[in-house]
Amino acid sequence: MVNADLPCLNLAIDRLRATGANHFAIHVIQAPYRSGYVLHDTLWLESLSQVWQSWQEMFAVRAVPTVPYISAANHVATSSPPVVEPNMIPVGQTVPYSVRMMQTLGINLWQWFFSGPIQSCLSQSQGIAMGQNKPLRLRLDIRDPDLIALPWEIMQNQAGKPAISLGQQVLFSRTTSDVESLPLLRTDQSLNILLVLGQDATPMLDVAVESTGVANEVEVEVGQDRDTRLKLEHEAEALSRILKNSSRFGNTASCSVDTLVQPTPAELIAALETQRYNVLFYAGHGIPAPDGGLLFLRPDMAMNGTELAQVLTRGRVKLAVFNACWGGQPDQQDYQTIPRSSLAEVLLHHGVPAVLAMRDSITDQEALAFIQSFAQALAERLPIDQAVAVARQNLLTLFKFNQQAWTLPIFYMHPEFNGELVKPLDETLTQIPSNPSQFGRRLPIASLRSQVTARSWTIRGGLMRVGMSEENDLVLRGEPGVSRKHAEIFYRTLTSTGEEPTYFLRDFSRYGTWVLSSQGWQRINHQEVQLAPGTQLKFGGSQNSVLEFVLVEADPGDFG
Repeated sequence: MVNADLPCLNLAIDRLRATGANHFAIHVIQAPYRSGYVLHDTLWLESLSQVWQSWQEMFAVRAVPTVPYISAANHVATSSPPVVEPNMIPVGQTVPYSVRMMQTLGINLWQWFFSGPIQSCLSQSQGIAMGQNKPLRLRLDIRDPDLIALPWEIMQNQAGKPAISLGQQVLFSRTTSDVESLPLLRTDQSLNILLVLGQDATPMLDVAVESTGVANEVEVEVGQDRDTRLKLEHEAEALSRILKNSSRFGNTASCSVDTLVQPTPAELIAALETQRYNVLFYAGHGIPAPDGGLLFLRPDMAMNGTELAQVLTRGRVKLAVFNACWGGQPDQQDYQTIPRSSLAEVLLHHGVPAVLAMRDSITDQEALAFIQSFAQALAERLPIDQAVAVARQNLLTLFKFNQQAWTLPIFYMHPEFNGELVKPLDETLTQIPSNPSQFGRRLPIASLRSQVTARSWTIRGGLMRVGMSEENDLVLRGEPGVSRKHAEIFYRTLTSTGEEPTYFLRDFSRYGTWVLSSQGWQRINHQEVQLAPGTQLKFGGSQNSVLEFVLVEADPGDFG
């Protein structure tokens, strides 16, 4: 388990246009020690452009412009990092050219970026993190749009060392400082996922672009038939099963998944505005476009990133994941990169705390492998950036180093976000064992009791889900205003205080939950409230049945 409060090193890179097209500044905008705020000027090298061009010829599906343009006349040979030759790769086995190319670009990027005082700052920051027995959170703010397309995730110090995005001692993400402050984020106890499956066939597009660069017309020529619908529904069932199975064992967080198959924009907006979800998973087709790309929800309807950003922030979604081509790539106009135009960047600029998108096209097999290991890591309550590293390692293991699958996920995190999606185990639910004695201590038994029928429902395992759907522990039928997933009752032990377990109710519903207090019936909605013994509750409407929260000491006869 990694504490979300980690030492953090934020680095920014920008082009110094006044001094030349290939002149850049790399500077520290946050460091774990006072003297770490350093600045380093450097020249982009022609040799690095050549390696980048070779990478694109081997791996890139969509061509991107050479970054940046450098002529032989202004190449500075004395500062050129060495290109990795074949004899620098470990001997004893046949090494594919693709492996050499992967390492060559990764090492060249590292040597160019982490040079001079920047390397010294990284080393000292890592030392501080090691002294605290924590990983270092490293965030890269790429302010020049031409550098967005480069795979910074593959940077490595030398051959045989892990890439910067693969290790557990450095948690790598991209970020931007050009954002508003985050609002107060809610505390989540479980993964509540909205799974959206969009158009499954490649769209045939005729896009008319105005002089402003904004697409004003999209004609999609792919039809929708019953077979396509059935295929998507089966895929949705498989993905939902993968996500739910991630939380079945050990002390993992519970996971609920709702699915929308080829929704209209209105249907997607209605689902997100319930504020039930902390994660959006989108699988479908997407293309780069000026306003955050286009996501094809269905053959006749697309939504751009700017439109989606509004509803994600209103819906209080913490993490948006896109298994869609080029979600991490900015758009181009006349072979020039459009600033802040990628889907991931646009969502972050609009206030989504964390976004994961793909730098290039990704196969279904690769995407499923990534999603499965990523969801498992999230359910284990890891910070999101650590979960991304775990899932990336799984891709490398399955598809090998000479394939680019592990380099495709691009993860952006808001500079103020601590990466916490679900509360760490020592601050959240404590599982009550089947035997109510724990280390010789008798724990109280909690339940809900109907004041009409006197029937009781025991809260087992420290958690009870309440709602209208059959998957809840307490199913409420015929009660107006009760949502499918209405609320949870759980208990939390804060290890730092050593206090006795305390029960809480968390509401997820549309119409809220009514709690009787000394001031009368109070309605709570999307809030958390502590439950004292004897607290009376109404789920949904104010005229619904009354349930009483009961807490009694365990019967001594229950102990062996």
